[in-house]
Amino acid sequence: MSLDVSPALLEQAERGEVDEAAFVDCVRTSLPFAWEMISSLVAQLEVEGGEFADNQTPPPNEQARGQLLRALASDAIRGALQRHFGVRLAFQNCHRVAVFPLDPAVDERLARFTSIRGQLLNQSPELRDC
Repeated sequence: MSLDVSPALLEQAERGEVDEAAFVDCVRTSLPFAWEMISSLVAQLEVEGGEFADNQTPPPNEQARGQLLRALASDAIRGALQRHFGVRLAFQNCHRVAVFPLDPAVDERLARFTSIRGQLLNQSPELRDC
């Protein structure tokens, strides 16, 4: 299971209305490693500025890696996180999370990061099994 969904949040979903803030809180508590990584990258971007902030350190274990994969592979989770933090998220391999501001001036950099070329250039033998 990817999220620890409370009975109240499940009831909301069954009724058809889901409070996004409650969903984001569910993500925060269910995927704490992913949440902390994204939060820290957002803070880094806010402090340092620039076109983006990214993580290049592999997760410490498979549980943490799984949290990143679940958070970024789910359109619903990823979209909610992007709206919550006011950023665009990008992902390479099994750990390289990047946050980009919602600024059209960085669109070209985001396109390079998410390109086939960008993916190929971010490969290494150490990450082959991630």
